[in-house]
Amino acid sequence: MTEPTLPDPRNADIQVHVGGRLVHRDLAAVSVFDSVVQGGDAVWEGLRVYGGRIFALEAHLDRLFDSARAMAFADVPDREAVRQAIFDTLAANGMRDGVHVRLTLTRGRKTTSGMDPRLNAYGPTLIVLAEWKPPVYDRGGIRLATAAIRRNSPQCVDSKIHHNNLINNILAKLEANAAGADDALMLDLAGFVAETNATNVFVVKRGALATPHADSCLPGITRGVVIEIARAAGLPLAERNLSLAEVYTADEVFVTGTMGELTPVLAVDGRVIGTGTAGPVTAELRSRYAARTATEGTPLPS
Repeated sequence: MTEPTLPDPRNADIQVHVGGRLVHRDLAAVSVFDSVVQGGDAVWEGLRVYGGRIFALEAHLDRLFDSARAMAFADVPDREAVRQAIFDTLAANGMRDGVHVRLTLTRGRKTTSGMDPRLNAYGPTLIVLAEWKPPVYDRGGIRLATAAIRRNSPQCVDSKIHHNNLINNILAKLEANAAGADDALMLDLAGFVAETNATNVFVVKRGALATPHADSCLPGITRGVVIEIARAAGLPLAERNLSLAEVYTADEVFVTGTMGELTPVLAVDGRVIGTGTAGPVTAELRSRYAARTATEGTPLPS
């Protein structure tokens, strides 16, 4: 079998923080008894590093610890320990810019295979995976296809828990791949727009923004920053139910997320959005967001 080509060759020899120590990526592993292997029983965050600063680090840590508490994790490492593990990982790799960090906290290793969390007797496993990685989407824009798979509602799994059980997102992404789209647009159980398989969604109509309620979608950190930016700029913005027809007929649509920042949507289900290019509101918000990431964040130790 031919060795796969890495998206960025600099990542071939990165050090990964796993269970309290830094190891080469080829040696980074968790036990087959770890709950993340046996049931996707873990919580996670995605962070970005800009110019020696981690953007919105404390907001991400807030959500990580909230998710762990909602999942009734025991013996969770303290905030300073997690923060230091991130700093140590970035320092070990000489990373200070253009970096994405996948931060994962699992319920930990079990004494024997099984679903019962009482078997998790060893405490949580912390994983810090930092990679050289620019925003993942084409800056010119992406195309979406609506998936048949529905986004979880609080009746199933509360989206406010940022958990690792992402099977419905992956199934939706498979549909998008088969349709030749960049990502999948996911609806909630009532048929309203929720989010994509990986990002939050905003629409613009006659200068006013709207985004789905954070009921069947993750209340994303980037989503929250964009809402702040829009309101500070005096742009009308509502959180409400959005139908597919409103997406198809929007002047602009864009998606938000730490992995891809702000990305315009050019078409959905074959319908061209607006002019088929990034619109003026999207461009303005993208510029204001870039200004925030260039000047804000938790400084890395020298």
